[in-house]
Amino acid sequence: MGKKRSQKRQKTENAADTLQPLGSKAALLDDSAKDDEERRLESALFGVPYVPGRKKDEHVLLLSDNEDDEHNDLAGGNELQALMDSDLFFVDDVDPSAAQDRPELDIDFEGLPAGDALPSSEDEDEHSDTSDRGPKHPDSDEEMETPENIASTSTFPPSKARKAPAWVDKDDSIVQVSLTENRRLRKLRDAPSDDVVGGRDYERRLRRQFEKINPTPDWAANARKQLHPTKSKRRRPSVSSVTDESEEEDFNALLTSTGGILGRPKAKALPKGTLSIERLRDANISTRSEGAIKSVQFHPSPRLSVMLTAGEDRRLKLFNIDGHTNPHLQTVHIPDLPIASAIFHPSGSSVLLTGQRPFYYTYDLQSGSAQRSPRGLWGTTFNGPNLNEGSMETCAFDPSGDVLAVAGRRGYVHLVDWKSGAGQVVGSVKMNSTVKSIWWTNGRNGKSELMSLGEDAEVYVWDVGERRCVKRWKDEGGYGSNIIAGDQSGRYLGIGSRHGLVNVYGSDISSSGGSDRPKPLKTLENLTTSITSLRFNHDSQLLAMASNAKKDQMRMVHLPSLTAFSNWPTSGTPLGHVTSIDFSTGSEYVAIGNTRGRVLLYQLRDFVQS
Repeated sequence: MGKKRSQKRQKTENAADTLQPLGSKAALLDDSAKDDEERRLESALFGVPYVPGRKKDEHVLLLSDNEDDEHNDLAGGNELQALMDSDLFFVDDVDPSAAQDRPELDIDFEGLPAGDALPSSEDEDEHSDTSDRGPKHPDSDEEMETPENIASTSTFPPSKARKAPAWVDKDDSIVQVSLTENRRLRKLRDAPSDDVVGGRDYERRLRRQFEKINPTPDWAANARKQLHPTKSKRRRPSVSSVTDESEEEDFNALLTSTGGILGRPKAKALPKGTLSIERLRDANISTRSEGAIKSVQFHPSPRLSVMLTAGEDRRLKLFNIDGHTNPHLQTVHIPDLPIASAIFHPSGSSVLLTGQRPFYYTYDLQSGSAQRSPRGLWGTTFNGPNLNEGSMETCAFDPSGDVLAVAGRRGYVHLVDWKSGAGQVVGSVKMNSTVKSIWWTNGRNGKSELMSLGEDAEVYVWDVGERRCVKRWKDEGGYGSNIIAGDQSGRYLGIGSRHGLVNVYGSDISSSGGSDRPKPLKTLENLTTSITSLRFNHDSQLLAMASNAKKDQMRMVHLPSLTAFSNWPTSGTPLGHVTSIDFSTGSEYVAIGNTRGRVLLYQLRDFVQS
């Protein structure tokens, strides 16, 4: 027993001899347990010259037993474990101007106000090459910059202007994460076959998904430009992927150019077969309609991402479409008008609201006021039985916005003078059958022409100035024609029937071209119920057709090949009973209204400007 006590007493005494008080000179000068990261931090804080440690074998595994741990505790190895961080460290205010004379300090001048002195580009490059990055060692946490590990092992692409990470977890390189076991992680896959990824790749995909959901707000980008006006031409490394650097270069090129920012690049040819489309949040998710959606239309100006919706609840609603939150802007309630149609004026200054009433409302976007049409809209020239009991739900503006064509009873199409502001009927033309649909087209001579579709499937082409029919032809197939619509350039014209057939005609349908009985380019037979919606996109590459008689009756057609896309919509697309369709001015978005009061919003990736 005495022998064991003497050994224990002897061990304790030896430990007490090696114990050093906190803050002693020997403890500060002991560099054996410090790694290179701690040496650089000590050099930056206290001005101690940075001396790299000795090279160690990365594959050496250090093991310690309980006796060694007890010895380390007595020797003061864990003596700072119980102290708070505020008791261990303090921040000393350093004068930025004085810090420039010390090349061993690594100071981030991006956080200083715009009026403070900034280091020159030569000094910045010199510091980035020497003191900022530091010498590379095999035992250092930082890896050598090679083309192989830049994109795989580092989240931020290395550059001279960006500092190295303050801390890097070594375990990230050995972590393996499965993207298929957890349902929330399946959205991070680049391909359906992706399963297990490394820690670095997993971090990169998380950052990419976060930036996709929460992009950089405009106020932050503007504040960064105002804070660093001299760095507008510098390339900032991307956070998500190296491919974003090309987008940054394109944006900088746009800022340095003298061309207009509204000019779009030349449209690329859209491939047939499959459509690259992505569903976004509903366009009216902030305020849904209580009844069916009757009209959906985007603002005609490419500078305004505004969309209107009108429904059976007799309310006009305006939304700002950004693809994420789609905030609600305005609601206009018209109690005495069951809204059947709501369209923007071609100038974009007002909205025309019509329905099954002999009057209309106009909503001025500048003043925010709604005005009813003046009395005596139909004047005294067009007297007749039950004429004032007509409906104005079928109407259309000419491309200039000077004339409004309104389908009346017994084959009449009334022409309302909109340019003078009086809103009075100045003339009319008459068909031999009931008017089903009307459309304005641009003729080859640049003069707009009015087309009207009758119940007997005949199409009339009118010269509005002379009030006469210049061409008349019958739709292929004979009977059941229900709706007529065309594109902006006058290259295509579509006519839908009650049997689900859509005839697509070429440019020979105007008065100045083709035969008296044009033949359709193709008859689309993708739907089986009555066609109620036809819409062409801005560059005449897409045609959306739908029917509200049956659920999920909608198809998207590739016009150059006149074939429907096979991948969308699918049986799982929640379209419902489609009532209205519209493309945005650049075809980045397509909005689909249905009878449930929802406006589905989809993004067409082929038209998104990069």
